Amino acid sequence: MPVRHNILTNQAARDNYVRGVQLLKHDFTGPTTRDFGIAGKQRPISTYDLFIVWHHFAMSTLTPPSQQDRNAAHRGPVFLPWHRFMLLQFEMNLQRVLQDSTFGLPYWDWATDGELDPEKQKSSEIWNVNYMGGSGSPVSTGPFAYEGHDPNTWTVNLAANVSGVLTQVKRGLKRNLGARVAGLPNPNRLPRKSDVSIALGQTLYDQTPWNSTSQGFRNLLEGWENTATVRSPSMHNRVHIFVGGDMSPSSSPNDPVFYLNHCNVDRVWEAWMQTPPKGHGRLYVPAQSEPASLRGHRLNDTLVSLISGSTTPANMLDVSSQYTYDSLT
Repeated sequence: MPVRHNILTNQAARDNYVRGVQLLKHDFTGPTTRDFGIAGKQRPISTYDLFIVWHHFAMSTLTPPSQQDRNAAHRGPVFLPWHRFMLLQFEMNLQRVLQDSTFGLPYWDWATDGELDPEKQKSSEIWNVNYMGGSGSPVSTGPFAYEGHDPNTWTVNLAANVSGVLTQVKRGLKRNLGARVAGLPNPNRLPRKSDVSIALGQTLYDQTPWNSTSQGFRNLLEGWENTATVRSPSMHNRVHIFVGGDMSPSSSPNDPVFYLNHCNVDRVWEAWMQTPPKGHGRLYVPAQSEPASLRGHRLNDTLVSLISGSTTPANMLDVSSQYTYDSLT
């Protein structure tokens, strides 16, 4: 069974992850930009970039269409099961190209880095050349550095523009670690262990109005609700903001750090569900009996996906037969 390891403590997990995402970036299985109505010359879409389309598509699908808040993957109860499903599909594709059915996605325990001084957070181990590389526009260090003359360089091919439209581009990856963001608290820092502890101590998964104003575990972990030490946006959202650059828009899976962040989010969710004495069970709300206006977020609603099928939040509550974590601490 795949075991998901801390990327900073398991070199094999790190090396296989880097190699796997680079293989997926050059893995073409059929879809083109025309298939998804992306303007410009028709071009094939790699397996890696297909996940960018999928994430963007879900963020662009409002539930219900009349509201400007909850979408098909965020700002509502489905945030955690939707991304768990996405991670599973990504992990299986990595296993395919690595030819290793035991490979597990690594996670980045950002709360440990969040204990560092804010300036040191921008130079912690994960940003060195042997891991994810550092800041830049484009990133110029590490395995995802951009060198335009090299056909094998890490290239951003699809990105959401300022209007939220997915467009074709050809450029390097952008990051702006810990940069000052107008209107947000300064310094721009990562969540801390105390923030995770507060989330794990919640007794409710989610509650009405089932959006970014709700109280409960989901909204604390997603990061719309304040924590003790980080004002909203916090937790998951704060990690996106801290990394900046391509981690900011709907095309955020352009940065391989995206999956390390979400794998850790999934790990915290798993800890909330099963770790004694605070384990709350594999519980989920809203129930299927809730109004149709919550379609896509109810227990047995089909998840919005580019992959045909009928996966629901209920299917994602217990995946203990598909992978485990090296630690839920």
